[in-house]
Amino acid sequence: MTASNKAQMAAPAYRLPAMDIDFLLGDTTRGLRFQLEYQKAEEHLRRWGVATTVVVFGSARVSEGDGSGWYEAARELARIVSLEGGAKHVHHAMRSNVIATGGGPGIMEAANRGALDAGAPSIGFNITLPMEQEPNAYSTPDLTFRFHYFAMRKMHFAMRASALVVFPGGFGTMDELFEILTLRQTGKMDDALPVVLYDSAFWKKTINFQHLAETRMINRADLDLFGFADSPQEAWAELMRRGLAVPKE
Repeated sequence: MTASNKAQMAAPAYRLPAMDIDFLLGDTTRGLRFQLEYQKAEEHLRRWGVATTVVVFGSARVSEGDGSGWYEAARELARIVSLEGGAKHVHHAMRSNVIATGGGPGIMEAANRGALDAGAPSIGFNITLPMEQEPNAYSTPDLTFRFHYFAMRKMHFAMRASALVVFPGGFGTMDELFEILTLRQTGKMDDALPVVLYDSAFWKKTINFQHLAETRMINRADLDLFGFADSPQEAWAELMRRGLAVPKE
């Protein structure tokens, strides 16, 4: 009688590694999952010819018509950036200053919507959260990503960033803002990268930047790492003043 090999065929060890979800989600393959999160987004971004991005951060809790004006301002700024910055037209097979957000609601939705208003593509770098975040309806579907790891999501935000505009927000917005400022301060990121904080009254009340300099927690020169704006047009002008690179026709 021939011995049965059913036990061997059914054993987890016999599964092809690429088809073994338990193996792929195990502790020892975390590095591989990091690589996959990098590579999948990277391939899509290259296929679309995205050379640089203008990253827009801000609260997910803001809504259209809520009285703050922040949603409307983010939408209009993204429209201006998309029209003027090079996202609509491929220059030498590459797009410049494509709007990139966290892909969710609030300010993120507004910025993706503004890019769509201009007929330009935009990016949504979504993150899997305990309170499930779904992508907004305005980011370009083929440029709408989902990450498990905050670190890899932040890396993609930073890799192509030609500028950063930060609208009012909470812990997540602060985390992302100070991540970029730290990279700028320590020379790990282009020291010419424009950073603009939208709504100067909000930011100056929320964070006492001057006090940080006065107590020597930062150098006074670090206050020049960012500027302020109080309208979409002023934000665009500040980006240009701070050296945002816009391709010539």
